[in-house]
Amino acid sequence: MTAITDAEFEEAAALAPEVVRRYLSGKGWNAERDLSGAELWEWKPRHEPGPPYELLVPVTRRRDYAGRVADILETLAVVEARRPGDILREMRLPPVDWQFLRLVPPGPSGTAPLLDLVSALSGLKDLHTAAASSAHHPQAVQPGQKPQVVKDHVAAVRLDQTRVGSYVIAAHTPLPDRRVTVRESRAVQGSFFTDEEVIRHGPFPAEPFARKVSRMFFAGVTCAHEAAERTLTDDSVPRFEHLTRAGLSANLCEALVKIAGEERRDFSLSFAWSSEMPMEQPSPPVAISRRHVDALEAVAKDLRERLGREEGVVLTGVVTNLHRDVDPREATIYGSFVHEVAPRQRRVRVELRPEDVGKAAEAWRRGLEVAVTGDLEPRGTGVRMRRVEGFAVLQE
Repeated sequence: MTAITDAEFEEAAALAPEVVRRYLSGKGWNAERDLSGAELWEWKPRHEPGPPYELLVPVTRRRDYAGRVADILETLAVVEARRPGDILREMRLPPVDWQFLRLVPPGPSGTAPLLDLVSALSGLKDLHTAAASSAHHPQAVQPGQKPQVVKDHVAAVRLDQTRVGSYVIAAHTPLPDRRVTVRESRAVQGSFFTDEEVIRHGPFPAEPFARKVSRMFFAGVTCAHEAAERTLTDDSVPRFEHLTRAGLSANLCEALVKIAGEERRDFSLSFAWSSEMPMEQPSPPVAISRRHVDALEAVAKDLRERLGREEGVVLTGVVTNLHRDVDPREATIYGSFVHEVAPRQRRVRVELRPEDVGKAAEAWRRGLEVAVTGDLEPRGTGVRMRRVEGFAVLQE
């Protein structure tokens, strides 16, 4: 057992009893019975035989309060295989929902190749972006330009210290710091899915946006796993539009593929919910294998090809070719989209209105830049712009 330091002992003395109980509740401990000035809490490991772990948790500050909290920290350090100081720091966090990304890289436990971590962290960021976008406005293919509420959520997500278990990336989403009663918690918790495996749409009473994102994160990943399983079973991609309101999107599937990296390594995601806004419905870990990754690529491609239109996109660039053998006329424009966070140059076929043909030809001859507004649709491995609403030649 790792003993706490003198400094940690002083910090433990400053913890309020309700903070300790909140942490234990969030980790799956249960208060079994009241004692004189204390509560007996128990936790039974899911896959370990034998009696449960027990903690005597003070409910009031008495002379030995600091010592009792120190005992709790040292026991938790054994149960969680973490340093008491790390647990103490987590206890002092405001209410948060947790997401744990468990990688299974080669090499010693607790280490991971740098390239694996780069793709995993980028994919985790994309998962939060996809979940927040679905919480704001569910779509099978989410637009590149994200609303500010989505950007603010992603900016608020924090990474914590790694956990034991190969290589575990721990992220948490801060929730509003408020207290709820048991009756209120039942009102806001809702459920992840209905009988049709689709999450209830619309905000729950008093539910903060950050919690809605956490629900969409879990529900979307669970639906993606189900979509991959069905695709593998059917050896083809069924229609999954009905799962869009539960958080499934091409963007979320692509984020899961990105986490697996070029080596297509297995990984899993698990979830923990703030005890101040409990979720009574179980949220088991979701494991993604190499086979799932291949299927998720197919699901994402299918969603993009059938439902991937983006409306009102602005393309800027130069005309590199005019296509007179098609009706309506088309132009190839080499440029980038204004809405992209990291714009990249690409060639886009653009359907021209009759009044745009002359302007496109003039820009082509003079090498002038143009700005075109229209709707994007998938075209093979690229995109096509149709239903053009505006075509402007930018002067030298």
